[in-house]
Parts: sequence; structure tokens; C-alpha cells
Amino acid sequence: MPLIDTADLEIREPKKGWRGRFFHSRKMTLAYYDVAVNSTLHEHSHSNEEVWNVIKGQLKITIDGKSKLVGPGGAAIIPPNTPHAVRVMKKARILVVDAPRRSSIGGVEI
Repeated sequence: MPLIDTADLEIREPKKGWRGRFFHSRKMTLAYYDVAVNSTLHEHSHSNEEVWNVIKGQLKITIDGKSKLVGPGGAAIIPPNTPHAVRVMKKARILVVDAPRRSSIGGVEI
């Protein structure tokens, strides 16, 4: 089983304020983000299931029109093809997992 130290991965910024380190397993894409307060992701959807795990900070996550604040230890599960949006309420550290694997995020190849 490969071991990955995310500190060794290149930092990419697919959207202003969203600084991430990305890698893949056989079936998933993982993104470790450090995100500035007030950063947002517009409402969008995609064919991947997505799980947002908040490690630090606070997010307002809207899934299919319903919003909730999510803080450390919280997670949001976004089904495939479901509209969702995010606003960072407090500077955050987040782990986002997509299945199946993605080849790009925000137009940036990963």
C-alpha cells in the first residue's frame, strides 16, 4: 500500500482562496484544502459522489437548496448530480473525497 505525505505534494489553487494538495487512490480523488475566509464555490453539480470533511474552521454548505453550518468533525455527503455550493465562514482546513476519480477540479488537471 503506497504511503503519501501530503506535505510533499504540489499546492494548486483551482479557485482563488482554495489552496489544495491532490492525489488519487485506485477509485477516489482526495483533496486537502486550506481555504481563506469568505471563499466560495458557486452552485454546481457533477457525476461524482463527494464527501466534505471539515478538520478546522466552518463552512456553510448548501446541498440541493438546503444550507447548514459544518464545523470541525462534521461532514457533508453530496450525492452524484446534486446541486451544491460552499461558503467558508471561518478559515478552514478540509478533506474532500470524490468517487469515482476525477481528472480535474475547477479546470485544473490533478
